[in-house]
Amino acid sequence: MATGGPVPEVPVQCVTKVELTISCENLLDMDVFSKSDPLCALYIESGTGWYEFGRTEMVLNCLNPRFSKKFKIDYFFEMLQRLKFCVYDIDNDTYDLEDDDFLGELECTLGQIVSCRRITRPLLLKDRRPAGKGTITICAEEIEDNRVAHFEVSARKLDKKYLWWSDPFLEFHKQTEAGWQLAHRTEVVKNNLNPIWRPFHIPVQSLCGGHVEKPIRVDCYDHYMNGAHNIIGTFVTTLSQMQAGTYTSPAEFACVNRRKSERKPGYKNSGVICIKRCEVVKEYTFLNYIMGGCQLNFTVAIDFTASNGDPRNPQSLHFIDPQGYNEYLAAIWAVGSVIQDYDSTKSFPAFGFGAIVPPTGTVSHEFPINFTPEYPFCNGIEGVVSAYQQCLPQVKLYGPTCFAPIINHVACFAKQAMQQNTASQYFVLLIITDGVITDMDQTLSAIVAASRLPMSIIIVGVGQEDFGAMEFLDSDDKLLRSPRGDVAFRDIVQFVPFRAFKANSMALAQSVLAELPDQVGHFFNFFKLKPPNEASSLPSAL
Repeated sequence: MATGGPVPEVPVQCVTKVELTISCENLLDMDVFSKSDPLCALYIESGTGWYEFGRTEMVLNCLNPRFSKKFKIDYFFEMLQRLKFCVYDIDNDTYDLEDDDFLGELECTLGQIVSCRRITRPLLLKDRRPAGKGTITICAEEIEDNRVAHFEVSARKLDKKYLWWSDPFLEFHKQTEAGWQLAHRTEVVKNNLNPIWRPFHIPVQSLCGGHVEKPIRVDCYDHYMNGAHNIIGTFVTTLSQMQAGTYTSPAEFACVNRRKSERKPGYKNSGVICIKRCEVVKEYTFLNYIMGGCQLNFTVAIDFTASNGDPRNPQSLHFIDPQGYNEYLAAIWAVGSVIQDYDSTKSFPAFGFGAIVPPTGTVSHEFPINFTPEYPFCNGIEGVVSAYQQCLPQVKLYGPTCFAPIINHVACFAKQAMQQNTASQYFVLLIITDGVITDMDQTLSAIVAASRLPMSIIIVGVGQEDFGAMEFLDSDDKLLRSPRGDVAFRDIVQFVPFRAFKANSMALAQSVLAELPDQVGHFFNFFKLKPPNEASSLPSAL
């Protein structure tokens, strides 16, 4: 959870390897007695400019090259990753491509590529004119093992480690060249020698590197509050051996304590671990869903309460300076510029709350900022910005600060999408606000209800207010509970204060979007919904 102060170091939440395959058609022929000898170089934008990431091989005498060398690049959903593909006709053996003829380039984002899986675009010259009829095609493919092992595990007759009980937990270890590496730790079952652990899952890559016959070590410990856990016993197995278990006939493994076996004649074991279920399934990733046709539906909600200050006053958070900047606009641009690549329609509903609006002259907590209730959509992020700028002079900032109406509004559409029993749509609500929530009970109820829908909520706090209530909603350590006692199905809220990222909009987008890929993937996987382009979805889990 982000807090105020200096710009935090943003942890990487969603990183995966993407393989890019490049081909071109109808390249310019720059050679006199032969055809061009093309090569494609990939550049990535950094904070200090473009840097070269890599090059394909050169293809001799070809205007329609299919490059065999691929680019493998880390993909971060929460970052706007700008790429530039430059194609050259190689005329000499020097490394400097400036000495070679330029055949055209394409600038795009990695998000645009992965959301379409395959894009074909015209190549442009340095002066932005078309490079003849030349085109470039880029294909993206995720390169990681997406299988997950789902476990249901119990034990019986574990050794007592303190008086007449133990507090057992398990650790699963992967064998590596550097030794055993922890892959998963279960929860602690208190005061139980015959524990049943909650179902859990471990990525196959983490568990055994994708090799079902590779050794896996399982340790059973008695938990101590001071961290000096006492080993109950250990066994070594493989994924294929654990898969042999069923509910009626679990795969059973003797839990052996080496020290006890060495000093106690006739020692057998310190208990038995029962693998009732070890099912390996393909768990779809965020990229699987996006590249499979899932659309992110992005909605913006803007706080127009009076605590923002008169928009005509330079001290107001809604005051737009001569450079066209305020914190609301900066947040819209930062988050929207990433999200927009994942919605093919590029039409985004934008709402305001907490203002007196025309023509009724009444306070509204859910009004379209384009004042068109039947069509609240804006054309791209530029359209959202334009509608916001035109809306400001027409409304009177008022109050109070209520989140529940707009959350429930978006939840209605998420509920309709859920009823289709597909993974075709996921909804992202961006709320930009300056103050303390007035309708906290109603907001809690709305969030808890929305947690069972394909929906996530991003809250960006602008200004210098105390955002303790927002941080409470971002339940990183425990799930939210409604006033009625209902517990959220999952965490769907991410909050950051804008002031922590004022000088770094890219870091802002990283922080608020870092959790979204996991939220999307975990939601659809739980309900066993396949990406839309697959033959059919499995039945819903609920």
